[in-house]
Amino acid sequence: MKLGAARREDDFEINVIPLIDVMLTLLMFFVLTATFEQRARLKVNLPQASETAESSPDQSLTVQIDSDGRYFIDSNEVLNPSVDTLKEALVQTAGDDRTRPVTIRADAKTPHQAVVTAMDALGQVGFTRLSIATTPSKEAPKK
Repeated sequence: MKLGAARREDDFEINVIPLIDVMLTLLMFFVLTATFEQRARLKVNLPQASETAESSPDQSLTVQIDSDGRYFIDSNEVLNPSVDTLKEALVQTAGDDRTRPVTIRADAKTPHQAVVTAMDALGQVGFTRLSIATTPSKEAPKK
């Protein structure tokens, strides 16, 4: 009886399939839970104002307008700058909730017509709680 010979014939294997499964699960977790800042993708220089108002950006709908007059609704670009296309994009993004506050983040160099067009489309769709995002001015407010 040779017991030692039988043990030498067995090959030692490391099963890497569970390791691959764990790594893929971790990869999917990190990719799906990574939050991307809207403000980091679109560079908008906000105009300055002396007064600041508190708002709740978590629940508000954000309409961003860059210096070229392109519209972004919650970081999704609206390809056609017409009022009808903007209204359709607003309805698709917001659904039936018209009581939701809307924040317009327009670049300081944005043409005034682009901001008025966004406000007109929001009004036609039924949004009444509009606010325009600004940055605090560098000089102290005088009272």
